[in-house]
Amino acid sequence: MPLITDVTCPQLVPGDPGYDEARRVWNGEIDRKPAIIAQVTGPADVAGCLAYAQANGLDVTVRGGGHNMGGAAVADGALMIDLSGLRTVHVDPEARTARVGGGATNADLDAATQAHGLAVPAGTYSDTGIGGLTLGGGFGWLTGKHGLAVDNLISAEVVLADGRVVRASTDSHPDLFWALRGGGGNFGVVTEFEYRLHPVGPLVDVGLFFFEIERGTQALRLARDFAPTLNGGGMMVVGMTAPPAPFVPAEHHGKLGYSVLLAGFDGTEAFSELAQRVRDTLPPLFELVTPLPYTGLQKMLDGIGYRGNYAYEKSVYAEDLTDGLIDVLVANLPGKASPLSATPIALIAGAYADVPDHATAFGGTRSPRFAVGITAICAAPELLAADRAWVRAYWEKLLPHASNTGGYVNFMADYEQDRVKVAYGPVKYERLARVKAAYDPGNVFRHNGNIKPAQG
Repeated sequence: MPLITDVTCPQLVPGDPGYDEARRVWNGEIDRKPAIIAQVTGPADVAGCLAYAQANGLDVTVRGGGHNMGGAAVADGALMIDLSGLRTVHVDPEARTARVGGGATNADLDAATQAHGLAVPAGTYSDTGIGGLTLGGGFGWLTGKHGLAVDNLISAEVVLADGRVVRASTDSHPDLFWALRGGGGNFGVVTEFEYRLHPVGPLVDVGLFFFEIERGTQALRLARDFAPTLNGGGMMVVGMTAPPAPFVPAEHHGKLGYSVLLAGFDGTEAFSELAQRVRDTLPPLFELVTPLPYTGLQKMLDGIGYRGNYAYEKSVYAEDLTDGLIDVLVANLPGKASPLSATPIALIAGAYADVPDHATAFGGTRSPRFAVGITAICAAPELLAADRAWVRAYWEKLLPHASNTGGYVNFMADYEQDRVKVAYGPVKYERLARVKAAYDPGNVFRHNGNIKPAQG
């Protein structure tokens, strides 16, 4: 097959040096071989790739950070548009805005913005690509204070399926701009994001409080009771195996339990009072409470799920950590086979809930909630089959306690069509389908949580 002649960017085909590295994504289970990998340098290259793919009957995938567990970035025999070369971040500290290349990671964004004491809510892993993260919604430690990534998106440069390059914002292509803010990679290839920034750091306060599984019920109830009192702070609860980290006493390495992670942005004195409330309510088995650079907070979970492990996940939304939900969590966590597998539960509240439900396409209502994830992460492939079954069985048991069984689209490893529809709800999904029909009637962008074009 001839290489694409209408682009100037590097292209890789099977057998080329660098091809195998370029097709590798975060999940080690994904082993797919695209026909061509185009390492684009800008919108013109993307437009040329899209024209070539459609003329030659090739599927199109788009790679940002490659963090999606389902491997949406790569497909056998497809043309992969690799955005990883588009990682430039331009910060305007006076306007408190940043223009960010579509292939940038959280680490790229955080490093550039924190040089000016600024940040945008964007994820909890440093090597996550900002593209897929933002297009699906993008919650992070700052969500309670400043909302989702999509709530802070000012504009996006988008290459459409027909090759046009547009700038979507509230004033230009507003219907597309609405859909991009939560509708995933269904509408085009975003080569640049423009964000609103907020003063953060450089030091923030972090607390990790670990409770063994025998006190898992009490730990989850503590998290439930503390959630309404956090005043914009961040909280995540992780059912996990205690790692052999320096701050974990040796006698507790490998213990199963729950970590309650808190992040504070209002000063060490206020956070110290919060930490003492935790201790007074339920003394932890061990803890780590410390000021930390904001960039360090963004990297804190990297070691839980590092690139190259074999992985799978599902999720639900829950309006609250009810006693029934807590019972399911505590009873099922011990069924995992891999010490790295975990149940990350993120509080999504505060400023998130100040945004009207239909202001963006983000799946789910804007009432305070918990995103309950079940994540299999296995260093050895033979563990994945057992933990994939664990995830699926666990998820089924959570469904009676869920407020939205579709879950968070960025936490989907399987893109079942019914789950995608449920995630958005009928009103949003119908509107998204109309926007899809207007901007991608041929469903070129379908290797994702796909929204099919409306008919007629």
